[in-house]
Amino acid sequence: MGKLALAAKITHVPSMYLSELDGPRKGTRQDAIDGHREIGRRCRALGVDTLVVFDTHWLVNANYHLNCAPHFKGSYTSNELPHFISNLGYEFLGNPSLGKLLAKACNEHGVETLAHDATTLAPEYGTLVPMRYMNEDQHFKVVSVSALCMAHYLNDSARLGWAMRRAVEDHYDGTVAFLASGSLSHRFAQNGLAPDYAFRIWSPLLETLDREVVQMWQRGEWKKFCEMLPEYAVKGHGEGFMHDTAMLLGALGWSDYDGQAEIVTPYFGASGTGQLNAVFPVTPQDGSAIPQAQASAALGYQAVHRL
Repeated sequence: MGKLALAAKITHVPSMYLSELDGPRKGTRQDAIDGHREIGRRCRALGVDTLVVFDTHWLVNANYHLNCAPHFKGSYTSNELPHFISNLGYEFLGNPSLGKLLAKACNEHGVETLAHDATTLAPEYGTLVPMRYMNEDQHFKVVSVSALCMAHYLNDSARLGWAMRRAVEDHYDGTVAFLASGSLSHRFAQNGLAPDYAFRIWSPLLETLDREVVQMWQRGEWKKFCEMLPEYAVKGHGEGFMHDTAMLLGALGWSDYDGQAEIVTPYFGASGTGQLNAVFPVTPQDGSAIPQAQASAALGYQAVHRL
């Protein structure tokens, strides 16, 4: 019935907001902003009505959660980096019916998920920053999904992504994009060194690892990447333990995925972390069953250590 039209791994660095403001950082993240606007343009061209954001700034300790309130409006200041994001205004529509449909499908696939439509819960900046540039005219509805998962298995996140695609394609009357909002390596610069690492990666090892991963995505080496994802998430300091990436790849078919990533905003450093905007072509997948690799022992890593 419905369609998953676009899938992407996106940055949400708060320095994008600083890049708008007068001062020494003005214009310095224009490439990332332009990447968001390009992804938004493509979503419009594809007829997307709702952006589903896997948000690695939404921390949860039990279950998976969807914020699908009918309307979002407010002024946001980051508790993590209040000197980067302060008084950021936002407004856009939610999609309660889609949110509840997605949660229902996840539960039917064995992943406990709750949809929150009657809520005062505000989105986190992993959703708000991308929406500022992709959805500044409030063209799209938005559903935010918790992806900073503190006591969850990566295989469950992959299963959640697959279940959400099934919900869209089998039961939704509309067109959707899935956005994995999070970095690659996420080792922030040590306190006191942040200005020195504003445009750098924390270490040569992490940068080399990230760049090899990006090349794997461009070459379509999904079996190899999926096998290494649990270890990469830990040793590579993946943001949100890379649950957003597991969700996105689960939706695309996991190790059976046969697309090649297109880099929209090339890999860049931000406060020590590794960032990019990349589009993953949505290719046909067998919807009769969850890809077997998603339940493999290799994905049985539980995120119990905060990196």
